[in-house]
Amino acid sequence: MWDDGRLCHGGDYNPEQWPATTWREDVALMRRARVNLVTVGVFAWSRLEPAPGRYDFGWLDEVLDLLHDGGIRVALATPTASPPPWFSLAHPDALPVTADGVRLHHGSRDTYCAAAPAYRAAARGIAATLAARYAHHPALAMWHVHNEYGTTCHCPHTEAAFRRWLVDRHGDLDTLNAAWATSFWSQHYADWAYVSTPRATQYLGNPGQLLDFRRFWSDTLLAAYVEQRDLLKAANPAVPVTTNYVLGDWVPVDHARWAAEVDLVAIDHYPSAVDGGAEEQTALAADLARGWARHGRLRSADPARATAPATWLLMESAASQIHTPGRAHTKEPGRMARHSLSHVARGSRGAMFFQWRAPTGGAERFHSALVPHTGADSRVFRESVRLGEHLDRLAEVTAGETAASVALAADAASGWALRHPGMPSELLDGHAELAAAHRALWRAGYGCDVVVPGDPLDRYRLLVLPALYLADDTTAGWVRAHVEAGGHLLVSYLSGVADPHARVHLGGYPGAYRDLLGLRVEEFHPLAADEQVLLSGGGTGRIWSETVQLHGAEPVGTYVGGVLDGRPAVTRHRVGDSTAWYVSTRPDDATYRRLLTEAARTAGVHPVCPDAPPGVEAVRRTAPGASWLFLLNHTDRPQRVPADGLDLLTGIPADGAVTLPAGAAAVLREHPR
Repeated sequence: MWDDGRLCHGGDYNPEQWPATTWREDVALMRRARVNLVTVGVFAWSRLEPAPGRYDFGWLDEVLDLLHDGGIRVALATPTASPPPWFSLAHPDALPVTADGVRLHHGSRDTYCAAAPAYRAAARGIAATLAARYAHHPALAMWHVHNEYGTTCHCPHTEAAFRRWLVDRHGDLDTLNAAWATSFWSQHYADWAYVSTPRATQYLGNPGQLLDFRRFWSDTLLAAYVEQRDLLKAANPAVPVTTNYVLGDWVPVDHARWAAEVDLVAIDHYPSAVDGGAEEQTALAADLARGWARHGRLRSADPARATAPATWLLMESAASQIHTPGRAHTKEPGRMARHSLSHVARGSRGAMFFQWRAPTGGAERFHSALVPHTGADSRVFRESVRLGEHLDRLAEVTAGETAASVALAADAASGWALRHPGMPSELLDGHAELAAAHRALWRAGYGCDVVVPGDPLDRYRLLVLPALYLADDTTAGWVRAHVEAGGHLLVSYLSGVADPHARVHLGGYPGAYRDLLGLRVEEFHPLAADEQVLLSGGGTGRIWSETVQLHGAEPVGTYVGGVLDGRPAVTRHRVGDSTAWYVSTRPDDATYRRLLTEAARTAGVHPVCPDAPPGVEAVRRTAPGASWLFLLNHTDRPQRVPADGLDLLTGIPADGAVTLPAGAAAVLREHPR
């Protein structure tokens, strides 16, 4: 089993890229870095099955035995993200087709259609063969199915599968036509055969069709995962099965919905910001993963999982690089450790990397690795050794859950719907709105959880809806119940505007929450990319503005100048003992931070470490009778932080305060309160 009480350290290991003499050196270096888990075989299908039905397992047998002898556990992958050349030649109909009708060819990863019967059969075949051979191997800690599910297709197999999915979802054509509003532009369907995937077309595609296509692909990819999972579970039910979530707007996967189908939520995270935004992105990714893990736990049929902490695993990260558009930025000394500890503070069962050893060739030959091209005599490997030592000292924190009193609501379909090109602004981005709210809370020092509509909210004093565009009666009732139970609420623009089919609620925006917020939005005023609106109090707003009419709410901030001069920009509405706030623009970061701080104080929420200096991140994990405070100094100067406890990283006690060197971290087992 993977869970032996330790935090995981390791990453993707690709022994098929190296001679056998290197394998022994790898195991020795892994032991030196205290690596205890590696993923093997992710892209090895062509080496495992070089021709149809002809297998070569000798090299993998030797590698697994070497790792086991070295005390290193294995997450054995099914290599179905990259079919071998022979498969593509034998089944050209299983190669993906773009929305423009272009069939892609072999030569990269992900050249398959997950709706193609031949691909699904081949994937089951290699998974079953691996299960038969390795399900009881002593090195096996978990199964790692596929890699970064997210590939889409528009081939005839997909069209047929999409129609079947639509029949299951909508039942009949009348319901489909109503959901997609097909009377617009003469799109009414009189026969299922007329319905296709949303191909490239003359102008704007149907928003309901595009939204359902995203949902379809999430379900199709999940079905492909479940097929493999069930084969692996049948071979040995004791071995957990997971897959690694990849993050990004392009991914047609509802990760929250998948969470109940994996034994352990696992994510890959690669920040894209070079400055402090990388730390903010790291915190958000970790909070998302923990939220998905909690959502899956709530819906799991396993009673043991239902009561366990909402833990997850950082399956991939970059050791020494931040991949920004157009270049790779080298991480500064200590940054790898701080990013890793930020994930652990937020519930990860360790820190894993892509990849163990940097390859000499291939498309990602310059991707960072724990063992870079320069070898073990390198800063990166020395930092990985120190990180392994740190993780060994932190095993006890796995008993705790990350503390949070603020909830951020996120919904994959809402984000997909906001990206439709027919929206009033091309700048709308659901994930960016979530990130903006999270960033404001992060900078103010508040711990927050990401929740899915319908999740219990009894532990949260403040609920934030950042552009939660889609809302049905159930979601609206969930929000209202939170407020009526004494919880506080902050809603941003474009929340509750449309139903789950992307059809707009009538009567004024935001349709689902008008009464609760005590207002009615009559008109939108989208802003240009380089345009700002002034707000009373000295702040600014971007992307969006609105004509807000008050129906019980009071203005907290107003627009200054222009056609909206003096009109409400931010409002609050008393609902019993609760306050419901509304934000009709995207405030600048400082203004958003002040606003959310005021909303949190009104709700009775306090920062994790109120006296932590700017640039020091504080996260607390708690368990009955125990707590651990993570302090991460993201500045280039020493910082003194009020704290009491024992620093598990150094063994040095803190009596009243701890001094963090520039770029350093501390993890305090706090004195009982």
